[in-house]
Amino acid sequence: MHIELRHLKTIRAIHQAGGLAKAAEMLNITQSALSHQIKGLEEQAGVELFVRRSRPLRLSAAGQRLLRAAEKILPEIEALEAEFTGLRRGSAGRMHIAIECHACFEWLFPVLERFRQSWPEVDVDIRPGLAFDALPALQKEEVDLVISSDPEELPGVTFQPLFDYEPVFVAARDHPLAQKPHVEAEDFRDQTLITYPVDRSRLDVFTELLTPAKVEPRATRAVELTAVILLLVASNRGVAVLPDWVVRALRTSSDYVTRPLTPSGLTKRLYAATRADDVDKPYVAHLVRLAREIPVRMQRAG
Repeated sequence: MHIELRHLKTIRAIHQAGGLAKAAEMLNITQSALSHQIKGLEEQAGVELFVRRSRPLRLSAAGQRLLRAAEKILPEIEALEAEFTGLRRGSAGRMHIAIECHACFEWLFPVLERFRQSWPEVDVDIRPGLAFDALPALQKEEVDLVISSDPEELPGVTFQPLFDYEPVFVAARDHPLAQKPHVEAEDFRDQTLITYPVDRSRLDVFTELLTPAKVEPRATRAVELTAVILLLVASNRGVAVLPDWVVRALRTSSDYVTRPLTPSGLTKRLYAATRADDVDKPYVAHLVRLAREIPVRMQRAG
């Protein structure tokens, strides 16, 4: 037996219409063509699909079985067709994002909320890029965008600049280093440095300050959550270096002080890495634009 999608659509239409004339109109075919199609389908099945001479036209037990199959299969096919139509128009797709910094969630969620409003048909997901190699995953199409502060020359990958930020020293209000206008690498030698649980090559305080100066803190303590880092800092259990978008709300707090690293401060830049073939997709371009604009507005507001 060879069942086609048109057969499933026919059985559903007849059930919904309750008669051949209206069903033919729904399917945009003639009633004669519809009757011929039913006859051919019944010949293939070897059973009657309708109870003859019933008003309205009713499905037989075999017809009901075919209807159940149609009601299961056709919605999936129609959803797939709608998805492909959206892909062709650029209104639907997948945006799975890998983040190479814990603190990026502070500004990324407002970005994604705005993005969702404009692109409701795009499937969005976030994967912490610290748990796997995010850039190779991007090349393998396992993720679609990587937030990183370390651009690399990679075949088929484009790094687009987002915004600059400043890694900032954070300590308790009564910490001895709070009296200094700025801190330098040497100031960390006798400190417990509280960081995120990632390799030093992904921590600005090491890559930009301590490693070049060959300075090692007295101790390091890895903490997963930003809120817990700040709690420990306020309790004088150590000091931290965090991006300025995290500490902007602390500048008016009586529990903390924030200071620049070095007299002139340090500046880093975040990038959005995407596959080169995806750069011009409308929803990709819009997300990158939002990721440039919203964090900057948040920084100014702080």
